[in-house]
Amino acid sequence: MSSKTFIRATSALALCLTASAALADGHGTTITIATVNNGDMIRMQGYTDQFTEETGIAVEWVTLEENVLRQRVTTDITTNGGQFDIMTIGMYETPIWGANGWLVPLDNLSEEYNVDDILPAMRAGLSHDGTLYAAPFYGESSMVMYRTDLMEAAGLEMPHAPTWQFIRDAAAAMTDRDNEQYGICLRGKPGWGEGGAFITVTANSFGARWFDEDWNAQFDQPEWAEALNFYVDMMNAYGPPGYENNGFNENLSLFQQGRCGMWIDATVAASFVTNPNDSSVADSVGFALAPNAEGVDRRSNWLWAWALAIPAGTQQADAALQFIEWATSADYIELVAENEGWANVPPGARTSLYENPNYIEVPFAQLTLDSINAADPTNPTVDPVPYVGIQFVAIPEFAGIATEVSQEFSAAYAGQQSIEEALANAQALTTDAMEAAGY
Repeated sequence: MSSKTFIRATSALALCLTASAALADGHGTTITIATVNNGDMIRMQGYTDQFTEETGIAVEWVTLEENVLRQRVTTDITTNGGQFDIMTIGMYETPIWGANGWLVPLDNLSEEYNVDDILPAMRAGLSHDGTLYAAPFYGESSMVMYRTDLMEAAGLEMPHAPTWQFIRDAAAAMTDRDNEQYGICLRGKPGWGEGGAFITVTANSFGARWFDEDWNAQFDQPEWAEALNFYVDMMNAYGPPGYENNGFNENLSLFQQGRCGMWIDATVAASFVTNPNDSSVADSVGFALAPNAEGVDRRSNWLWAWALAIPAGTQQADAALQFIEWATSADYIELVAENEGWANVPPGARTSLYENPNYIEVPFAQLTLDSINAADPTNPTVDPVPYVGIQFVAIPEFAGIATEVSQEFSAAYAGQQSIEEALANAQALTTDAMEAAGY
């Protein structure tokens, strides 16, 4: 072998060894994460460089509106498309997809991660047969966020546990349409996890349910009519124009601009509406439990977690697991607290957060925990039901059915059809879909 050939061969071997070493410690690896465009996820992306510096693993983000995210990740997971190494999913998808073998079990998390620190409600909702399939980035229920200054000006005092009837009266007192100030902002946007989730928990609090114990659709029952009529009447009178197009982010923006007297939505929003960098009303926000209808022993609060899961088709499972451990750890919470204050950490996922005296002083911390603990997916309605889930029904067919039902309801909100027509259409399409599925 000539000296030049030897040098070339030696150089090539050195490059191979360097590449192998880089791959071994993460350098040269890139993972792709699909996530929702909510504030905490946007914040997480801002810290990703620190993860890359620690591990050598690069991260590419695909950030999507909630309904689009659900469509994209569902298509990818069911077709084994392999576009993503981590998916942001929730309590509806995780147990179903885990049971189908579509997700990598998170049964090898490190001892330092302390999986037992995850709140029991979150761990149960993200598991199947006792195996965790997604790690919660944050957990939530829902509650009332309201303008304390407007409530005081109206001569009213928000109860700790209000009724829907009080909410309606307060909305009337706080509405000033000439100044684009609306008493109440609520979700109406189509999508099973957007407006569909909200009207479902509202219906629960009026005594309604999706199905009876024999899986018969219940939209032809008086409780649904009462709930939907109440919602539409209140929103038409005291809500913002075009509320049928508003979801979480749209209502968050309205509230932060000072245009909503009350907003009932995810507890995670509390940190956004009280952040003076983003909210013009940060110093005048109060909180209360989600409402119930008078005489009904169910509140309109849900249970949810936005969580990180690894699709079974990934080629980067080890790197993906490293990111999940980093992003959903107690150390990440400390990182955010150090840089942005305790009020801005991702809530509702870890027991230790609610044992931290720095966090429990945050005005909405205890109410968030109380709302999460009060939500019972195994007993979501007044009358018995055959399903698990509060704002969803934990069966594979639900997402498709509920998306169509939410479209019918949004058409009624927009005045394109009557409430009676929307309920009749919901009853018919749900009945047809369930019969076709063999229920």
